[in-house]
Amino acid sequence: MTLTVLVPDDLGLRVLSEVDGLLPVRYEPGEPIPPEGRDAEVLVPKFLQGADPAEVFAQLPKLRLVQLLSAGAERFVGRVPEGVLLSTCRGAHGGSTAEWAVGALLSVYRDFPAFERARQERRWDFHPTETLQDKEILVVGAGDLGEQFRRRVEPFGASVTMVGRSARDGVHAVSELPELLGGFDAVLMVVPLTTETTRMVDAEFLSRMKDGAVLVNAARGAVVDTPALLAELESGRLRAALDVTDPEPLPSDHPLWTVPGLFITPHVAGSCTGSGGRAYRVVAEELARFARGEQPRNLVRGEY
Repeated sequence: MTLTVLVPDDLGLRVLSEVDGLLPVRYEPGEPIPPEGRDAEVLVPKFLQGADPAEVFAQLPKLRLVQLLSAGAERFVGRVPEGVLLSTCRGAHGGSTAEWAVGALLSVYRDFPAFERARQERRWDFHPTETLQDKEILVVGAGDLGEQFRRRVEPFGASVTMVGRSARDGVHAVSELPELLGGFDAVLMVVPLTTETTRMVDAEFLSRMKDGAVLVNAARGAVVDTPALLAELESGRLRAALDVTDPEPLPSDHPLWTVPGLFITPHVAGSCTGSGGRAYRVVAEELARFARGEQPRNLVRGEY
């Protein structure tokens, strides 16, 4: 049995053409599905697709699986047709996003933005900085990304404590957060966006963090209550590093642009060289399993 798979780019066409049991067909997001792809059983949406996929689904009566190129599934949960499976690309972007989180913490602690501003102004701004060494970091989200971060940051001499939905060996339960937050120099958010995690980092959460701590958000912008974070940054009690914001993209007049103590990037943690190849390697493995009659490993169950 051969599965027809709609792919949104030439890289996907090339990679999936080499997988037994798959017939990839190129489609252009936003345009009608080509005739040879209308019997497709698998759809691979464009990476971080923002458009409503309902129009595409309506053209695919035989659709059985939506296979994402992203690890986050919030744009599709509850929106795929009844009976259609949804699978994420978990495992593809964890390394690069973890790398961003380490770099963001280094930038905050070693004051790189201030030194860059001084360079542009031709000022020799000698001053001591903090260090990532000996920092205690709480990671909220004990999946692939959290583990990838741990592997990368511990060689810097930092220590990591993990938090997941439920307790297990080496992982605290999310219910323990109120007691944990005050003991860490930095808190990294790497949870999926669900109804449970939306505004998870609210005023109470932030108030429990210790003075001078750094909040790092590499999850989704809506995980953090933006007004509550702004209040803490404006007071100078906390610092933050954000790759994602709420709203996003950030309007040019938003106060996050000018608030003190913030390092910010425009949702680029996973956007780097080789990201497409890494994503399609995961997709190829998932679809090879599906073609053999097995379920993909990264199936979304409920909200994630």
